[in-house]
Amino acid sequence: MTDEKAAAGGAGRRAVEELVASGGLDGLFEQIDAGQISLTGADGLLPALLKETLERGLQAELTDHLGYDKGERAPSARGNARNGTSTKTMDSEVGPFEIEVPRDRAGTFTPRLVRKGQRRMDGLDGMIISLYAGGMTVREIRHHLDSTLGVELSAGTISNITDAVLQWQSRPLEEFYPVIYPDAIRVKIRDGGRVSNRAVHIAVGVDMEGVKHVLGIWVQADEGASFWARVCAELANRGVADVLIVCYDGLTGLPEAIEATWPGSMVQTCVVHLIRSSMRFVSYRDRKKVAAALKPIYTAANEEAALAALSDLASSPLGVRYPDTVGVWERAWERFIPFLAFPPALRRVIYTTSSIESLNYQLRKVTKNRGHFPNDVWSAWCFSDRG
Repeated sequence: MTDEKAAAGGAGRRAVEELVASGGLDGLFEQIDAGQISLTGADGLLPALLKETLERGLQAELTDHLGYDKGERAPSARGNARNGTSTKTMDSEVGPFEIEVPRDRAGTFTPRLVRKGQRRMDGLDGMIISLYAGGMTVREIRHHLDSTLGVELSAGTISNITDAVLQWQSRPLEEFYPVIYPDAIRVKIRDGGRVSNRAVHIAVGVDMEGVKHVLGIWVQADEGASFWARVCAELANRGVADVLIVCYDGLTGLPEAIEATWPGSMVQTCVVHLIRSSMRFVSYRDRKKVAAALKPIYTAANEEAALAALSDLASSPLGVRYPDTVGVWERAWERFIPFLAFPPALRRVIYTTSSIESLNYQLRKVTKNRGHFPNDVWSAWCFSDRG
């Protein structure tokens, strides 16, 4: 490992250690609704994601070693064959998890993704997410594996692994999601000889059991109607036939794409996003007063009461002083008022996009230490890469 890589790795590890030690993640995760899975930890979403991907990758490695796929007959009765699995507990930056490592009868199979005696995933976490992001060639993945794992896999093994892993990106989805949270975060990515800003888009869906699923990850220079139309079409083609509520943070072109794909869906502006946007125009000394004046709007029993509260704010000294704050709510009104039709228990679910912002929080923490990423796909490492 070069001094530059070692320094970058150390910075990433220190950032995570400081974040965990400070308890900075605890407050965010407490915002996730009670009874729904956490993102990290023994039962978290990301460790489960790593487990499934590693097991598919290991099976792909064994397929390359044996020369035939799982479920097929061995070429020769006396030839080597699969011989079950052994359980191994792994530790990673996103939490511990168990994997089933496949074995062969002859005992000649030596895994490279998870080496014998290895109990911790350091560089592999980033590789998993980058593969999920898609678009890498076999040559690029070989370079990535070599730089993160220090091993060189054959093109055949990589093809088997990528074929298995990328199935996740196009995997069938549930027909119905009560709530979907799409969001985007901007990161710096090297494009040729210059560094440019691009958006990493994520969509998290909540199923009928209240469990959250990452539906997809997309890297795009600019968002807009055509981009979100492609994303919605992809989700529909993967089986999503209906969505009740889409809670978003003002992403350009998203409402039109949602309504064109799922006409019966309700597109709801994130209330916390509205509050933050309206506070941008308020001086620090008046923020508490404006926050108190905004509360009757989003806690109103119905649309009429909310509109009356907005009118009261607009005509008050604060409203006269900060007309742009009032304008934020007026422009977003049609996307805000569906929120008022729901009972308090459901309002708490769609009040904020914190379910997906906790993912983005981790992403921002890492981007501060990395500066920029070498290409589009590698930017997706941030979900689990910690140095």
